Amino acid sequence: MHMKSSTLRTLTAGAFAALLASTATVSAVDWPQWRGPNRDDVSKETGLLKSWPEGGPKQLWVFENAGLGYSGYSIVAGKLFTMGIRNGAEELIAVDIKGGKELWSAKIGGILKNGWGDGPRGTPSVDGGFVYAMGGQGILICANVADGKIAWQRTMQEFSGKTPGWGYTESVLVDGNLVLCTPGGSQGAVVALDKKTGKTLWQSKDFTDGAQYSSIVATELNGARQYIQLTMKSVVGLNSTDGKVLWKVEFPGKTAVIPTPIVHGNQVYVTAGYSVGCMSFKVGAGNTIEKLYENKVMKNHHGGVILVDGHIYGHSDGVGWTCQNLATGEEVWSEKTALGKGAVAYADGRLYCLAENNGTVVLAEASPKGWKEHGRFKLEPQTTQRNPQGRIWTHPVIVDGKLYLRDQELLHCYDVKAR
Repeated sequence: MHMKSSTLRTLTAGAFAALLASTATVSAVDWPQWRGPNRDDVSKETGLLKSWPEGGPKQLWVFENAGLGYSGYSIVAGKLFTMGIRNGAEELIAVDIKGGKELWSAKIGGILKNGWGDGPRGTPSVDGGFVYAMGGQGILICANVADGKIAWQRTMQEFSGKTPGWGYTESVLVDGNLVLCTPGGSQGAVVALDKKTGKTLWQSKDFTDGAQYSSIVATELNGARQYIQLTMKSVVGLNSTDGKVLWKVEFPGKTAVIPTPIVHGNQVYVTAGYSVGCMSFKVGAGNTIEKLYENKVMKNHHGGVILVDGHIYGHSDGVGWTCQNLATGEEVWSEKTALGKGAVAYADGRLYCLAENNGTVVLAEASPKGWKEHGRFKLEPQTTQRNPQGRIWTHPVIVDGKLYLRDQELLHCYDVKAR
């Protein structure tokens, strides 16, 4: 919240308190967007259970009307935001996290139809008093956090975007006064909108790759703000002020490129499935590129990878759950039989691993010493409405001592705080 000092002086204490209460201010324990505050699926929370009892942690509630789809969730100021198919449309839904009761919903638009399951895929982003959500067909809305009233709406087709085969899955990035998204296409792959009005501020005319399924990350490199995005053809760094390409590295994908890039200092790391593998490079002075390695140690399809203490953790196709040295790219360990392919998140020294095929959740050490479990349970109940080709693909989220999981219309909340 930014105000002139003169404006602040004219507000009474009561009016200022009311203003603060009406704005969803992001705190240290909030999860305002895809993969959390830093888009890395790493929670800074402590005081969580180091091991789970038999049968897993206590289930606090199940919300049964999140609608069909694979959308993730953001959690800010006691409200959870996600998307799903309901009432013949894709909707943005707000839920009270204290008891799992719906607060409001807002219509996004038409339904994405897909052979692996219909509906939205991305995660809403919360900033100030507004929430930004993109549906599977590329319809982006900005809604009021308090009541769901829509402030503005745009579509990716307005920017020459063509809906990818599995739909638009991107979770839009809110950075400063900008909303960043990736329509893809000849007019420019990435577009920046004014977060208050939806007005187009720039489009990356010299970067015209088609949209894939990854989401943009922001970073400071060489004294400037940059936006990094991954497509089927390349990894690119864009100038935050005008969208011009600062650097570009070829990274040919196959079929689909999904995981979000990881940035550590001036080192960038990307990975993709379908036997592609991973690559890492440094962005040096003058935005020069120094490639560090390219190999197949990590072939992550769509469960994501995380960086903890210099090591990358995630599931590698054909290899299993894998620990990789970020600096060298070498495999540290892998575990193929303990748990099937899935998504991963991190909090308080532990990996939260979710198997996509059966909903088994494992608490494991985030350690280069090897795979070591500290409890597991199976997500129950599970949906009866999931497409036969679909799986449990929504990433786990850990916020304020609670673990949130989703299987289509069913949203689960567990207590993982140590007592």
